[in-house]
Amino acid sequence: MDAAFKKILKQMEKTYPPADLNLVEHAYRVATTAHEGQARLSGDPYIVHPVEVAGIVVGLGMDPVTCAAALLHDVVEDCAFEVADISREFGEDIGRIVDGVTKMGTLKLPDSAQAREERQIQNIRKMLVATARDMRVIIIKLADRLHNMRTLKALPEEDQKRISRETLDLYAPLANRLGISRWKWELEDHAFHYLMPEKYKEISRQVAMKRKEREEYLEKTIAFIQPRLTESEVVARVIGRPKHLYSIYEKMTRQGKDFAQVLDVLGIRIITQTVAGCYNALGVVHNLWTPIPGSFKDYIAMPKVNMYQAIHTTVMRENGQAMEVQIRSEQMDQVAREGIAAHWRYKEKTSAGDGALDMQVEWMKRVQEWLKDAGVQENVVESMRQDFKASHIYVFTPRGEVKELPVGATSLDFAYSVHSEIGHHCMGARVNGKIVPIRYNLQTGDAVEILTAKNQEPHLDWVDVAVTPRARARIRQRLRELGKLAPVEEPRAPVRRHYHVSPRVAPLPTPPVREVDEMTRRKLVRIEGLKGMEVQFAKCCNPMPGHAIVGYVTRAPGLSIHRAECRSFARSARDPSRIVRASWEGEGQLLAKMRLVTRRRPNLLADITHALRPLNIDILHAQFGPGEDAGTFFDFQFEATDEGSIERAAKTVAEVPGVSEVIHLGAQEQTPEEGPGSGKKTGRK
Repeated sequence: MDAAFKKILKQMEKTYPPADLNLVEHAYRVATTAHEGQARLSGDPYIVHPVEVAGIVVGLGMDPVTCAAALLHDVVEDCAFEVADISREFGEDIGRIVDGVTKMGTLKLPDSAQAREERQIQNIRKMLVATARDMRVIIIKLADRLHNMRTLKALPEEDQKRISRETLDLYAPLANRLGISRWKWELEDHAFHYLMPEKYKEISRQVAMKRKEREEYLEKTIAFIQPRLTESEVVARVIGRPKHLYSIYEKMTRQGKDFAQVLDVLGIRIITQTVAGCYNALGVVHNLWTPIPGSFKDYIAMPKVNMYQAIHTTVMRENGQAMEVQIRSEQMDQVAREGIAAHWRYKEKTSAGDGALDMQVEWMKRVQEWLKDAGVQENVVESMRQDFKASHIYVFTPRGEVKELPVGATSLDFAYSVHSEIGHHCMGARVNGKIVPIRYNLQTGDAVEILTAKNQEPHLDWVDVAVTPRARARIRQRLRELGKLAPVEEPRAPVRRHYHVSPRVAPLPTPPVREVDEMTRRKLVRIEGLKGMEVQFAKCCNPMPGHAIVGYVTRAPGLSIHRAECRSFARSARDPSRIVRASWEGEGQLLAKMRLVTRRRPNLLADITHALRPLNIDILHAQFGPGEDAGTFFDFQFEATDEGSIERAAKTVAEVPGVSEVIHLGAQEQTPEEGPGSGKKTGRK
């Protein structure tokens, strides 16, 4: 029995009875015999790998069943064992877990780019199916990947980079989504090491050089704040918040900062005994130092999608340095480090329901359902990577129920998250009492009511409006049914059928949805920017919200609304003087132009567009070029509903690092027949 396995047993003896440990010892003996004579590329005996994987899951506090399954996780794939043998010898639970991990193995498909993407899709689908049945499957798979990353040096450079890219794109975000932060950080740092070795070495060297200075700073800070917490009767411990190499690199790249600027933002973590203690500690911190506006985030009242809870604030120290402070309870700290594993252990011990764990399982099933719908369409792997990495917002139904959506999600995404049929017939939404179009970007805290119409059907441009993979897949599916999109290529269909997953049909909820009658649809029309005009909809094209529209003054009934591309309207004899500007409520009427004077830095344009998106601003035209004094300029044109939205855009982009000046170049009113950028200047400045 090797030293590593003895360490595992010693760690588990404190928590579990001897009978459970007998199961683990038996699994170790079977795995050792099964892998006898096998070696890894590093030259180590193969049994080293399953023992290390078992040690990783035990370090997360997992149970003997998970430990035994981790020891056996490769015996079916690499040895003369069947899943039935494992189930017979160790029980159904371990057999099911080993089967789930085994089924994530690589499919033997041709080594083309398309085949590699299909292989990834099928592997991920199998992983999600297995995980939805037993969460311990994904925990072992992540531990397996973590140990492989720790020993990646033995592989050829090409394999190192391929596996590291997959780890950074899929496994680290998945660990983050499941709340296992310490695995996420280590996976990222290992991948960073192999993908960008020079940058990794540079940041490592700089961190080492600054370590002593940073530690002294944190020691003084802790010595200063700890007595103040005690005086305020807050029972808490204060520690330095660790910084990881890849997170430093990401921050440098995202914000255009150099290393010294990133390291100036030092951090501490205050860990209290209770939730009330968290808020009391926040009061102490804000009494000692001035909080920086806009930096406060309360993830206790509104937890992150990965179950993370804490209070975040950034304060300005007396020496002019910013300092990040995270405040959370001991229980929150455990969940922050162990994520879904902590919830799993709680549920196993109490046999009670756990809302956070149920939410994660539900998320797995949603992604699984989306993959079934998506089949092997183009860009599906990239969409899934984005879904794993996405930050999330929380919006409310009219009954106060919370819906989770990725940042940038539109009211159309919300409609499809309720039910496919509601999405298909969505014509807009009422957000916080105000009617908005389907492309409106939702924000955390929005109260959303979907407006539907029987005659509404998806348009081709809805694929670009939707953000969530589920919505995009359902829109494409419906467009194919309507004959507006080519069917999926037949050669790819057998792969999709072979890995078919039965759909989950959700009930049709009614609270967030309201069927819109003809009178309400009329109220959504704006003529020359004015609301409340009496209109009729042309039967030749039946315009619905989302379509570009024009108005035409007729003798009876007065105003007829057509789609802008209506062929019947274009062919008919018409008087240009009787054409009026028309739009739907919530859609832009002004074309604003803005100039940003900037300094050169990486990802500047990406950060500008990212900052504008939550304001529901789409850039229509843009020009980027060299400016004065080695600087640059960025001119862009966008639709705005009013002057207030233009001012909000100016204030937002002014906060983007690298933007030194914002110049409003005026606004134009859109005309019915001309595209964006045309029309009469209003002279607004």
